[in-house]
Amino acid sequence: MIIFRGLSGIATAFCLPSAVSVITASFTGKRRDFAFAAMGGGQPIGFSIGLTLGGVLTDSIGWRWGYYLSAILNTIVLAISWWGLPSSIDNGIAGEGVASMSWAQKWQRVKTEIDWVGALIASASLAMLSYVFAAITGSQSTIRQPSSIAMLVTAFALIPAFIFWVGRQEQLDRPALIPNSLWRNKIFTTICLAVFLTWGTFNALETVLTFYFQDVQKLSATETSIRFLPAPISGALSNVAMGLLVHRIPANWLVVVGCTLSSAAPLAMVFATPTSNYWSSGFLANLFNPNGADALYTISNLLITSVFPAKTQALAGGVFNTISQIGKSITMALVAVLAAQVTLQSNVQQKLSPDALMVGYRATFWFMFACILATILLSVWGLRGIGTVGHKKRD
Repeated sequence: MIIFRGLSGIATAFCLPSAVSVITASFTGKRRDFAFAAMGGGQPIGFSIGLTLGGVLTDSIGWRWGYYLSAILNTIVLAISWWGLPSSIDNGIAGEGVASMSWAQKWQRVKTEIDWVGALIASASLAMLSYVFAAITGSQSTIRQPSSIAMLVTAFALIPAFIFWVGRQEQLDRPALIPNSLWRNKIFTTICLAVFLTWGTFNALETVLTFYFQDVQKLSATETSIRFLPAPISGALSNVAMGLLVHRIPANWLVVVGCTLSSAAPLAMVFATPTSNYWSSGFLANLFNPNGADALYTISNLLITSVFPAKTQALAGGVFNTISQIGKSITMALVAVLAAQVTLQSNVQQKLSPDALMVGYRATFWFMFACILATILLSVWGLRGIGTVGHKKRD
């Protein structure tokens, strides 16, 4: 299961950065705005739809069909991509002559033009960090255990090691996984930090809502799934709105407004109880949760294409999407640890009871609300004065 989950992560890492360059090369003007809005909105919408279908399948034809459908859909997407993506854009994205290279030449480039050492350092750090967070959420493990301390220290020590390594690679004009020079761009640094918080909060909130509906309110998988239906609908409407407004309203205000709307999602759940009415809590949380992610993804991809040259856009897009996935992993791990520890230290005797679980979940909702507020403040400071980023006329 872990290996195949890793493979799906690799697939995402291949697709998302390439999509930035494909859209840039294939669309101009307002069509590019809508294309980026569709790509940005596709992730939260797809996540919500998948979450909804998962519950329905579990209570009907079986949870295995979630995997069968994923395989079927991926096969269809592969066929559509093979047929629909023109090979004529390959040279423009990957460099002149790449499309005509032999497989031996391409394999040589893979071996020599990728920072494998940097990838190993970063992966090892994230893997150990994620493992420790996962381990200490159980009742048998604590942060004070020698193994947890050793892995945490090693994981944090690898972060400056990674920064030093990629800096040295860049100085020697060698491939660097994430060049330090990218962070000199204030706008890019801001949107990466913002998406780290926003994407992590979006995914964590939907995950905790699943536990709230099933473990606190004792709803079935199907009943839980139905309650997530407002999320993809809201995400689709936000997606259309971003495509229409991105070239008319300054980007920083779109991000601030989108994140402000999203802040209502965890805030609605902070005051929820095990017996709360759905329309006053879960409905509002699902309605407002996708807004910030939709706004930030669309704006960020348009900013990447405007502040970096064409040859750097795929790299910047890759770093941006990598940061979003890291934010998702770390935030969900932190939320799991926070919920478990707060519940464990609560005054409720039965730690698995709805009241005890709600104490921990409420703490995570406050944490997510704080993350969204931090994103708003960060965007106000880092994106001020950037103006509109959409294209008012054809390039």
